[in-house]
Amino acid sequence: MTARVLVVDDLEPNVKLLEAKLRAEYFDVITAFSGREAVDKAKAEQPDIVLLDVMMPGMDGFEACRLIKHAPETAHIPVVMVTALEQPADRVAGLEAGADDFLTKPVEDVALFARVRSLTRLKMMTDELRLRYATSKGLGVVEPGVLEPDRDDEEPRILIIDDQAEQAQKLRGNLGPACQVSIEGDPEVAMARVRAANFDLVIINMAIEAIDPLRLCSSIRSFEETRLTPILTIVRQGDTRKLVRALDIGVNDYLSRPVDKNELTARVATQIRRKRYIDHLRSSFQQSLEMAVTDELTGLYNRRYLASHLSAMFDRAFWTGRPLSVMVLDLDHFKSVNDTHGHDVGDRVIREFAERVRNSVRGIDLACRYGGEEFLIAMPDTEKEAARIVAERLRLEVAGHKLLINSGRDELKVTVSIGIASTEDGSKDDTPQRLIKRADDALYAAKSGGRNRVVAAAA
Repeated sequence: MTARVLVVDDLEPNVKLLEAKLRAEYFDVITAFSGREAVDKAKAEQPDIVLLDVMMPGMDGFEACRLIKHAPETAHIPVVMVTALEQPADRVAGLEAGADDFLTKPVEDVALFARVRSLTRLKMMTDELRLRYATSKGLGVVEPGVLEPDRDDEEPRILIIDDQAEQAQKLRGNLGPACQVSIEGDPEVAMARVRAANFDLVIINMAIEAIDPLRLCSSIRSFEETRLTPILTIVRQGDTRKLVRALDIGVNDYLSRPVDKNELTARVATQIRRKRYIDHLRSSFQQSLEMAVTDELTGLYNRRYLASHLSAMFDRAFWTGRPLSVMVLDLDHFKSVNDTHGHDVGDRVIREFAERVRNSVRGIDLACRYGGEEFLIAMPDTEKEAARIVAERLRLEVAGHKLLINSGRDELKVTVSIGIASTEDGSKDDTPQRLIKRADDALYAAKSGGRNRVVAAAA
């Protein structure tokens, strides 16, 4: 996997050395020699990852990292701080500035490349979600504004997987009361718990004896429901081979023993912040999908969804030999409702009727707003006579309901005409469009026959 890497150091030999190593691994390299230049190039070049030195004159790496992470156009770019500083307090300062990792010089090449590839994979996924979010916002299907993923009012849910109870309890104590921490020593039970619950973070002791911890990490990554769950591992100091393998599998972050409490807190906060950001992006995308296929006024599916979904229902009816019935419904004299009482009242009538439609159909049925005051219901595994009974019941409910308007001073009654057709009556070359046309013809017959009635298409 290749990536565009921004290398930042005030010493040119350090930049050239890192650049040569990265280019040898087929990474595309951009360089900067100061904190200010790093911030500017991050905005202009949009790299996949930033390798940022800490000790620089003028603007140091901590400040540059803060500026990169606080700018909306660069906040999503992973930052790895590379420095000769070795104290835990320095790592914590970098993580609190927003850094995704903190590597100490001299950096082992294999660990560096694994970290760059790991963070690049994460960024590629985030970029795709950000693109979908931007597209949805541009189309007006999600609310514009600042994308704010943090939910400070919710306690993070963390699962510690460790068969050494004393170590696990100590880790729980270090995390403090701000987190909901669970501990599981049995890897099989732990795997079931991870899949069943939406944890914000899973912490795995890489010295666990009951199972190969790398296989446990791989299993978590292999299931759809846990594929994006962040994993933080606790590794033995100097165990580079296991660490590199873990990053390749998809582990998000790691801590070396002995665990520093402040560094643990900072790394956990980073992972949870990123997860909630991704969750927010995914939720927004899901919202955009729902809004693209649902009618805004009624919440029922729209005609776009009907076009794709009805074909699948029709094909299933054809292959199984079980009938598919369709009813087309139209509110009677609806234009006069809008003309007499206004569009606000008209919208109320539409919404209340849609709610009655929703309550009249089964979960397997497809109900949609076909256009204006016209609706369509597709009912799989339903004979025409059964559909007629449902339609008649719905017609009676609508006719017997009075809508209070003008602050309750007046009453409004509406009726509905319904046409029904079924694949039972179709020819061998029947199609979804012909099925809808027969139901539409039956609706026309109901309208012509006096309205407020149900008509089923003749065989």
